[in-house]
Amino acid sequence: MAEPPPSLTSLCIDAITQELIAGDDALLLLQTIYDFPLHLLDTLITRLPPLALHKFHHHLPFQDEDEEGFLREDSTKKRKRARDWNLNAAWRNLFKLRWPDLINQIQPTDWQQAYWETHLQNCLDEAAEIALIPSFNGSIGDIQISDSTLKYIGFVEYTNHSTCDHSKLSYHCLQFGSHVSCLRLQNVLFTAEISGLLRECKLQSLVLRWIRYKEQVDEVCKLLTQHSGTLTSLEFVHCYVDTDFINAIFGSLVIKGVQKHGIQHLSIIASSFLEPCTVSLPNGFESFLSSGRSLCSIRLSDNHHGRTFAKALFMTLLNLSSTISVLDLSENRIAGWLSDFNRRLSSGSHACVEIGKSLQQLRVLNLRGNNLRKDDAESLRYALAHMPNLEDLDISDNLIEDEGIRNLIPSFLGTSETGSRISCLKVENCELSCDGVNHLLYALSTSKAPLKTLSVADNYLGSQVAIALGKFLSTPIELLDIGGIGLGSFGFRDLRNLIKEQLKLVKINISENRGGIETAEFLSKLLSQAPQLIEVNAASNLMPIDSLSIICSALKIAKGNVQHLDLTGHTWDYKPEHASLHAEFVHDGKPILILPSPSAVAAPHDHDP
Repeated sequence: MAEPPPSLTSLCIDAITQELIAGDDALLLLQTIYDFPLHLLDTLITRLPPLALHKFHHHLPFQDEDEEGFLREDSTKKRKRARDWNLNAAWRNLFKLRWPDLINQIQPTDWQQAYWETHLQNCLDEAAEIALIPSFNGSIGDIQISDSTLKYIGFVEYTNHSTCDHSKLSYHCLQFGSHVSCLRLQNVLFTAEISGLLRECKLQSLVLRWIRYKEQVDEVCKLLTQHSGTLTSLEFVHCYVDTDFINAIFGSLVIKGVQKHGIQHLSIIASSFLEPCTVSLPNGFESFLSSGRSLCSIRLSDNHHGRTFAKALFMTLLNLSSTISVLDLSENRIAGWLSDFNRRLSSGSHACVEIGKSLQQLRVLNLRGNNLRKDDAESLRYALAHMPNLEDLDISDNLIEDEGIRNLIPSFLGTSETGSRISCLKVENCELSCDGVNHLLYALSTSKAPLKTLSVADNYLGSQVAIALGKFLSTPIELLDIGGIGLGSFGFRDLRNLIKEQLKLVKINISENRGGIETAEFLSKLLSQAPQLIEVNAASNLMPIDSLSIICSALKIAKGNVQHLDLTGHTWDYKPEHASLHAEFVHDGKPILILPSPSAVAAPHDHDP
């Protein structure tokens, strides 16, 4: 059967689109278009490809706004009509069409900016792949953008490659750069051209990857100087960071005539950062910290830092009376870094009181994977006593053992002696036993400042921890991770019997606990008693296929809001009636049940050597 002929409206819109993209009189045409009746404009806006909509949007004759973003009082009739044109919705639809997997991950106020920012990032990533080819020796700006990318925004269909520059990276940087505030850049892009290519951008957030050589550092400095007035977030990943690098980079961030910088968030991750035995901080870095009135978070993760560097950094922050609210030193080797601090606090001197003041703004402290021991836990307890606003503490992957956790328990209770009121605590894989965690859970169950988040995952505790867990579940805990703690079927059965009242749980991880059918029975009880529960990870629990009917029955009866229930990691022989489960249990168009593949072979999960 032949397709119906296109409507006159469709033909007109196609002609307008072609003229807007490739015509010589696009601006003159737009002046006519803006006078169209509202219903025609609504139809046109929803049908234009990105490049044509960009021109339509850019040349609007009523874009003037006051400082608060509202149209001025003397708005013309056209300006008043413009408020009814849902351009933002049109840009959102174009974004969803091109990047369906990203649409739910962002919530921008300006979808046009989100579209062109993501588009330019894609172009730069394409260019980086080409520039990485050993035989490449051309200009970065002349790198050709793929036809598939060009087609997305409306080119190819209406234009000729031989007569246009739109296929070059330089065109996209200069044409759409004014909409870009966040970028991730590879080292191969840092040639003498990069500052010119990105001159239209108003960069606020910049991620730099694999910067290694002086020539690259020099170009990075030029780019940072160019955007020093707008940058607020700077991240280095897989970079070689020596003293000269640090002094040059941080020197280029200082705003001329002000002698300060506007960076709020600094991250240096998985990089070779100085030497592990560095005793003092480079002058450039120390100057950066002292001139950062807006600096609120520092992340120095997986950089091979040693205790001497961590000690120097911490004491520098203390002496500056820093307002840092987030400090992440995870995945380093800094055991013993707080020992001197512990002794200074124990002396009770006036200087220690001043040091205490500088810790009062710290809200998040991440010390995961730092080879800390029980002695470090005791030193940390003294430091935590001077962090009254600390909310989030992660000390996972450290061998603090039961003695270490007992030393820290007073810091988790929000008592007047310690000051801090931690609401999120992670002590995963800390070589804790059932005795140590039971002691922790009983203390937290009676705390005047109850936790919102707790993770004791990957500590082999056994079924004996179930009684303390049952009592703890009755607190206002919202996120609980007890994955891989060896509950077994007896632990799940005891835990189920201890649930007597409604719980506040929002998310829970009970994976890799070898609970068998008792895992499903526990979930059945949990779903009926936790009306706010939205996410459950019950993967790899050796559940038989009969567990599925128990869980599904509970989902039907419960009045909760479960959106995601992970049951992967099981070997199930599905029956025909199971085929419809994905369609039966749905939230926002997505299946609630995440089931194992029929062909999946689940590996056993236990803690045996």
